[in-house]
Amino acid sequence: MYKTILNEVKSEIVIEKSRFIAHILPVTTEEDAKAYIEKIKKEHWQARHNVPCYVLGEKYEVQRYSDDGEPSGTAGVPVLEMIKKEGITNVCIVITRYFGGIKLGTGGLVRAYTQAVKSAFEKAGLANVSDYRYFQCSFDYTYHGKISHLLSGYETYITETLYTDQVVLSFYTLTEEADEILNHVIDLTSNSITLLKDEIVFGCIISGEFKKMEESS
Repeated sequence: MYKTILNEVKSEIVIEKSRFIAHILPVTTEEDAKAYIEKIKKEHWQARHNVPCYVLGEKYEVQRYSDDGEPSGTAGVPVLEMIKKEGITNVCIVITRYFGGIKLGTGGLVRAYTQAVKSAFEKAGLANVSDYRYFQCSFDYTYHGKISHLLSGYETYITETLYTDQVVLSFYTLTEEADEILNHVIDLTSNSITLLKDEIVFGCIISGEFKKMEESS
């Protein structure tokens, strides 16, 4: 399981007349992160600094950051540390700074960049992403009620039910419960179920509904 943001977010704070604009995007590849960084740099080419940072992987296998001209250790590192403190991954952040004419000093810069990220995270929607099993199966109508009742006793999320010559049911469930559920369904149907799809996916629950997430590459 890991925590990430759901959508692109933009947040701005002003400290001693300097504008700190945090741009955040959920990403799953370094290519996506680099493209986003270049996009923000082009949009804010007049800014004094565009401080980039991105992390990928459940265990932060990829960590990249830069101070982009700020004194060493005052910009990129605080951004990275705030990401890790919040337990967030698969995210790319660019902090744009428009200098306001007042120097903040090393301590002031660290606090400013930290606050810029924190305010953006407070605005962003966060989600806990886990691995799920996706099943699509077909069975006779006589088993529909029993299977629906069975699934209601687990953390399952039905995404589609088709009524053809048989019932075709599509649903997600937690990986650790998947085999148990499948075995129960097989028993209920006397092994007459047809398993059409069985896949491992990453996703999260938002307002009671399942949202599939892209897997980090």
